[in-house]
Amino acid sequence: MDPKLLFDQFSIKSSKSITNTYSTSFSFGIRFLGKELQDAIYSIYGFVRIADEIVDSFHEYDKQTLLSEFREETKLAIERGISTNPVLNSFQKVVNQYDIPQELIGAFLDSMEMDLSPTEYNPQSYKQYIFGSAEVVGLMCLKVFVYGDASQYEKLKENAMALGSAFQKINFLRDIQADYITLGRTYFPGVDVTKLNRETKKKIETEILVDFQKGMEGIRQLPRSSRLGVYVAYIYYVSLFRKIQNVAPEDVLHKRVRISNNKKIALFASSYLRHSLNLL
Repeated sequence: MDPKLLFDQFSIKSSKSITNTYSTSFSFGIRFLGKELQDAIYSIYGFVRIADEIVDSFHEYDKQTLLSEFREETKLAIERGISTNPVLNSFQKVVNQYDIPQELIGAFLDSMEMDLSPTEYNPQSYKQYIFGSAEVVGLMCLKVFVYGDASQYEKLKENAMALGSAFQKINFLRDIQADYITLGRTYFPGVDVTKLNRETKKKIETEILVDFQKGMEGIRQLPRSSRLGVYVAYIYYVSLFRKIQNVAPEDVLHKRVRISNNKKIALFASSYLRHSLNLL
């Protein structure tokens, strides 16, 4: 076997292992994608996860330096078409194969850098953060889902961004406790999470519903090879969102909502059935 091919296969396995370790829900959803798409999405997730861990977990180290080095190593990997870092090696292959715009990668890393210090978000910076941390990830995946087709990408771009936005806002609500207490972060502009009230929570939930609607419109237009996998992720987040809706505002800071594994399996099974019957 070609030694470089062997290393490329190892690189993809590394990204897949990261995905399986950090997100059982996401890794399960990837299995519903066409087989020819799975490695690319594992590679994107591996890249995103490492950057996220730098800013969220490496508290005893110089996060700024680590992130700056990661940014530079990413740039070099894409330019050279290879990296000795297996995660970046698999990621650069996807970027180059599907022509993922450099500005999406830069925007993502910019949002990660925003997490390095406590920030009081205003509407503009909040929008910027969501774009970089979530919407561009949806756009990277969309490039893969449409096999790099520029016209399809432009057609579904806004829908992919809306779905990424919905997922991120739900993550914000679910993770308020860890973000605020452990990391000192609050993302929602002008909101004191210790005094979250019904009206403010309802406003955030209404924004999410609008994003969900637009995102679902895009899911219906995806190629069949990616439609089910994205729909599975959508259904998972809809279920999570409904549970959050039932949590009182005063309890959000003290209760992290989860979906049980049995419930996840039931959701995935029903998603497969609806997709098979063309009921999306």
